Amino acid sequence: MINSIDRPNVLTQFSETADNNERCLAPLPTIESPLFDVPIGSCDTHAHVVIHDPAHPMAPNRSYTPPSAPEASYLAMLNAMQISRGVLIQISVMGTDNSYMLAVLRNNPDRLRGVAVVDTGITDKELLEMHEAGVRGLRINTLFGGGINFDALEKLAPRVEELGWNMQFLMDARQLPELMPRMRALSCTCVIDHMGHMPMPVSLNAPGTQALFSLIKDNGFWVKLSGAYRMSEHYPEFSDVTPLAKALIDLAPDRMVWGSDWPHVAIKRMPNTGDMLNLLQTWAPDEKVRNKILVDNPASLYGF
Repeated sequence: MINSIDRPNVLTQFSETADNNERCLAPLPTIESPLFDVPIGSCDTHAHVVIHDPAHPMAPNRSYTPPSAPEASYLAMLNAMQISRGVLIQISVMGTDNSYMLAVLRNNPDRLRGVAVVDTGITDKELLEMHEAGVRGLRINTLFGGGINFDALEKLAPRVEELGWNMQFLMDARQLPELMPRMRALSCTCVIDHMGHMPMPVSLNAPGTQALFSLIKDNGFWVKLSGAYRMSEHYPEFSDVTPLAKALIDLAPDRMVWGSDWPHVAIKRMPNTGDMLNLLQTWAPDEKVRNKILVDNPASLYGF
C-alpha cells in the first residue's frame, strides 16, 4: 500500500497540459499466472499497441509519451494470460492516425477487433474500410490530450449506430450528472471505460456513481471492468475498487466486459498485468458470471 504522502494523484498526474516529453513506465517484464481456469474464447477488451516510427507520428497535443508496445509484445501478453481474443483501443497519443492499429487488426482478423478515434470529417468509405479491418467502435476521450472529445459526440453517434458499432467513453463519471441529457439521447450502443474512472473510495450513492448506474439500468450502457489501478489507493490488491466492481456486475452481468489496459500508460506505479485478470476472481467469484464477462459479453459486443 502507498501512503498518502507518497501516493500520486492517479487521475491528474498526467494532465492535458503535461509536457509531451513525459515518459511513461514500461510494463513489467513478467506476468502473474491466472488464479482460475481462463475459459476458451476469453477476451481482453481494452489494450493498446504503440510504435515509435516516423511513419506513425504521435499527436503534438498528447498528454504523455508511452513506450513502444508493438504487435508482438501485445500478442505475447495475451498468450501469457491464456486470453484467446483481444480488442485494441486507439491510444490518445496517436490522435486520429489509426494506421498502426488497423495493420495489427488486419494481421489477426480472427483474434482481434478494434475501437478507433476519428474526427467528424471522416468519410463513409474510410469507416467501411475500418469495419472491414475489424473496427467495431469509436472512442470519445475527455481525459487525455490527442483524443476526440464530446464536441464530436452528436455528429459521430448516428454513424456509429448505422455501422452497428459502439461508442466508447473515457471519462470521469463525476462528469455524468451534467451530461445526462446528452448521454440519454444516444441511441447507439455505449460503453463506459474503466468503471467510470473515479478516484477511490467512492460512495455508491454519490451523484456520479448513481448517474452511471442509471445509464446502465435505464439506457442499456455497457461498462469495462478495467483500470482499477488508475482509481485505487491500494496497491496491489486494489480492494477499494471491489465494492464498485461488484455493484456494476450485480446490476448488469450481461453488459460487463473485462480489459487489462495494457501497457498501462500514464501512471507512476506499474501494476502487474496478470493481477488485473485475477481481480475477476474476487469481483465475479461465480464461474458462470465470470465466463459471461470474459467470453459471451465481448463476443456479442464486438462481433467475434
